Amino acid sequence: MILYCIAPFFWQFLTSIKDSKEVFAIPTTYIPREISLKSYYNIFTLRPFVRYIINSTIVASGTTILALIVGSLAGYALARLQLKAKGMIQKSILIVALFPQIVIIIPLYEMVRVLGLTNNPLALIIPYTALNLPFVVWVLTSFFKQIPQDIEDAAKVDGFTRIGILYKIILPLSAPALATTAILVFIFSWNEFLFALTFMTNDLARTVPVGIAMISGAASYMVPWDQISAAIVITTLPLVIVVLFFQKRIVQGLTAGAVKG
Repeated sequence: MILYCIAPFFWQFLTSIKDSKEVFAIPTTYIPREISLKSYYNIFTLRPFVRYIINSTIVASGTTILALIVGSLAGYALARLQLKAKGMIQKSILIVALFPQIVIIIPLYEMVRVLGLTNNPLALIIPYTALNLPFVVWVLTSFFKQIPQDIEDAAKVDGFTRIGILYKIILPLSAPALATTAILVFIFSWNEFLFALTFMTNDLARTVPVGIAMISGAASYMVPWDQISAAIVITTLPLVIVVLFFQKRIVQGLTAGAVKG
């Protein structure tokens, strides 16, 4: 099962270290006859790939921070405050998450154009935050409900405000849920393609997925699979390492609230 899951990524890696001629050789060679790093050199010299990585990092980091700030406030309110129609609010949040991106792409593009945010990271950060908030709110709400109310009552006696309780007590105790939501929101924002393709028309403003899609060969009929594979390896490997490093916290966060007792 492990081999089945990692086989596509492993094939991309092998393709990235082949010479361009060997990539198109017939019959296909599975193990490179000669290791070549020319594809890695080309994607950084022929394309502004460093700029793509910087853009994706800015967008993904900004989205993650903003989604955690807003989502923690909303999740705490739903978990602790006595709100009218709380169940309806939670259902409405879930319904919003079910809307496909393609449905809202045209009105969002008009809003971005009118506000003058085309080729601006905010054109992606704001929609990404809105799309990820339902997931963040649901995960954090279920985790906040697990924290004993007695801790908050003791903090109130010591003079803590609601905001103080949230940021000094609740959030530190919710590290697994925060790690889960942060990593998954970051991965979504890093990999998103549709909005990034539509809102970022300038080549220097594009993110990694769009930049990879725009890699072209010397002629219109050529597809430089070696360069595309090298770009995929460079942008995917850091995410894989982060997920493996935080896998325990991700599991803890996703299973929060699943079992009572």
